Order: sequence, then C-alpha cells, then structure tokens
Amino acid sequence: MRPGRPPRRHAGPRHPPREKRPFEDRAYVLDFLPQGNPMDRHFEHRSIPIIQAVGGRFFTLLELIPDPNDTFEPGEEVVLKGDVEKKPIKQVFGTLEYEDLTQVARENLVPVIEKIVASRPRVFIQVFNLAEPITLKMHMLELLPGIGKKTLMAILEERKQSRFEDFRDLEERLSLRGVKIGKPERLIAERIAQELRGGERYYLFIKPRREEADARYFGLLEAIYRQAEREGSREQY
Repeated sequence: MRPGRPPRRHAGPRHPPREKRPFEDRAYVLDFLPQGNPMDRHFEHRSIPIIQAVGGRFFTLLELIPDPNDTFEPGEEVVLKGDVEKKPIKQVFGTLEYEDLTQVARENLVPVIEKIVASRPRVFIQVFNLAEPITLKMHMLELLPGIGKKTLMAILEERKQSRFEDFRDLEERLSLRGVKIGKPERLIAERIAQELRGGERYYLFIKPRREEADARYFGLLEAIYRQAEREGSREQY
C-alpha cells in the first residue's frame, strides 16, 4: 500500500476545559497583539491581530479577532454583540485559560477586573451582603485577600444592622469600628484573578476546571446577578 500523508492534527486545548461558561456580551482588553501572538497554539493566530480579553459579566478569558484596521488599549471595553457604534470584533474565537495569557495580559488582569467591579458598586457590594459560612470555622469572605477574623466579625456585625449599599458605605461603617478594609473592589478583583489561575479548593466566582473535581463552587456571581435583577439595578447588564 502506497504510504500517504499522515493525518493532520488539529490543535486542541492544552488545559482541561472548565464547565460550560456563561454568555458574555462585552469584554475588556487585557492585551492587543496587532501582529498576532507568536506563542498562540493556533498557528493561524500567529500572524493576525489578536485581543486577549476578560468578559465583563462572568470574567471569562476570551480570545478575540478584531478588525485589522483598529487599535485597542488595555482596559478598553469592546462590545461583542449588538452595538454598531463600538469598534467591531470580527469573531470571538473562543475561551482561554490563565496559562494562555501573555505576560502583558497577566499584568493587566487584576487592574482590569478591578475596573469592572468598581464600575458597578451596588451590584458587587452583594459579595459582602450574600457571602455565607463555608464551614463552622471558615467564611466565604475570608477567601478575599486581607480579610481576617477581626475584619470578618466587623462586617458580619454591621450587616446585621442593615445591608451594605455600596463600597463606600462598607468602608465608612467599618472605619467607625476602627477596621480598615482597603479597597473592596481590589480585594474582589484579586480573588477573581486567583481563581482564574486555578488550583483552588474553593471557588466563589469562577467555575473550576473539570479536572478539579474536589473543588467546591459556590456560584456567587450568579447569586449576585439574581439579586440585582430582583432589585432592577441599572448597573447590572
């Protein structure tokens, strides 16, 4: 039998996928590569403009193909569907894992997520209003960087009186108790980025990869958006 050409192998994901990810209708630029990404596992993406971005709703990491005549800056919002006045995105190629991000995208990840969270303080304050105990000794809020037992107890005591309205309300009420929390939006952003990197035991915001079968996912974003929808928040989209 005459030897033939070996079958072409299609590039597949290098990392086990996460559970099915929710729909994103807009995203924020982490890195714009006008000449392509030479390290991209898809050969055809090594010589065309590529955007690495994070979704504005569920923080899905995305690879986008823009119009070749446009330029983009880190943190810039791009609408993936339905807004003809924004710069066009030709194609949402697919999702990424943290390991796929360029160094520039990794450096921009926390600041860009912080920008998203800070833009909707009345929505994301629900992290502090809805978080619950994980075990008898651990609370969801303790997963946020910098929140120890003292800060946790102050938050829980304050929300017994009334729920927090926004980040400023949280900071002011804790300050009256002599507790400094830093920027709440930064704490949330750092935790989301940490979960995007993977390898966590508990996931508040990001669905773990399928290989992380022992990890616990709490779906806090879904709960936050349901709360926003019930209240008709204008900040929720």
